[in-house]
Amino acid sequence: MKRLRKHLEVLLATALVLVAAGAHAQSNQPVPGTADAPAALVVKLSATVIEAVKNDKSMQSGDPAALQKLVEETILPHVDFEKTTRLAVGRSWRQATPEQRELLTDEFRALLIRTYAGALSVAREHKVRLVLSRALSETDVVVRTEVVAPRGDPVQLDYRLEKTDAGWKIYDISVLGVWLVQNYQTSFASEISQRGIDGLIKSLAARNRQNVAKRES
Repeated sequence: MKRLRKHLEVLLATALVLVAAGAHAQSNQPVPGTADAPAALVVKLSATVIEAVKNDKSMQSGDPAALQKLVEETILPHVDFEKTTRLAVGRSWRQATPEQRELLTDEFRALLIRTYAGALSVAREHKVRLVLSRALSETDVVVRTEVVAPRGDPVQLDYRLEKTDAGWKIYDISVLGVWLVQNYQTSFASEISQRGIDGLIKSLAARNRQNVAKRES
């Protein structure tokens, strides 16, 4: 089970950073001006990141500091981690204090950033096809893509984006129908039921410390 979850985490993280070179849209009558903009963001973000990896040997070799810097500077501005965390925590978010909410978001962000960085070094070997962009509303859009690897069958990746005052933000991604938020909801709910919100914060912080220790060893 732990191996499956780790595999899903890496795939879900990689979804944000895979190459969009050669991407092409297959129209399914998206709402004009609503679904097109977030699809363009996904393509542009992927192309920018993969170009950076291609041109930096340290990133290709898996240099944690260089990869994390790229994630923080390039990907972070386009992801709504507060909403991702709120949805993953679920109903317990309403019970959390402002300080607990901030700590939850900070620790979850740190966990996902390190996962993104770990996936980046292999991202240059993939290509992404933009299959469909579909507006659920004027402010909520699903962008569907397929990842084509050097070997194996294409993998379906979906992105959910919300229109905010700061532009379109990614807040959830799916690999083969498994959404990132849903993937964490069950484990977060179990942790909170056993140890409370503070227990979940401590658990996330411990995982982050372990990741740092592994990186430095």
